[in-house]
Amino acid sequence: MIANERLHHEGAVAEKFLQAPSEDSFADLFKIFSPQLAAFFRTRGCALALAEDLAQEVMLTVHCKAAQIRDRKLFRAWLFKIARNALCRHYGKQAREVETVNVADVAERLVATTKPAGTPAFEFLHWMAFLDSHEREAMKLRFIEQWEYHEIAAAHSIPIGTVQWRVFNAKKKLAPYLTTIMRTAA
Repeated sequence: MIANERLHHEGAVAEKFLQAPSEDSFADLFKIFSPQLAAFFRTRGCALALAEDLAQEVMLTVHCKAAQIRDRKLFRAWLFKIARNALCRHYGKQAREVETVNVADVAERLVATTKPAGTPAFEFLHWMAFLDSHEREAMKLRFIEQWEYHEIAAAHSIPIGTVQWRVFNAKKKLAPYLTTIMRTAA
């Protein structure tokens, strides 16, 4: 009985918002559905802060796209479909993230932790052996010679995006080695 009353109340608040969207009607909708959305995300492994962020993202989408709902009786299903899509986008973005290392940070730490047996220049040359010739050249010009991307592109007659891609790939390849050094230097 209580569940039916709750669903009826949710439906009434949703209908009120859909008929006359306003700050007050959206605030009522947000109070009811935001905690439910956060719980939805939490049960799917999201940390509390992420769950709340995703819930707010979903509610913003609902606010912006409420006029697009076809069957108002299916508001709750529509809302949670938006939530599922938001979660899929989040995990998709997370899966595409690649760990890179800021080479400038590594150089600063190397200066602080240089051992007499090795020099930063020696270490740098050792790491550069992991890269192909194009990536080595891009890294050398970008981080040793301090050239800007557009200068490297002009000097080699290649698109700037190619230069950026080579630097990105080089950082991606070097990340496992440099993060190990940064952890030991910390």
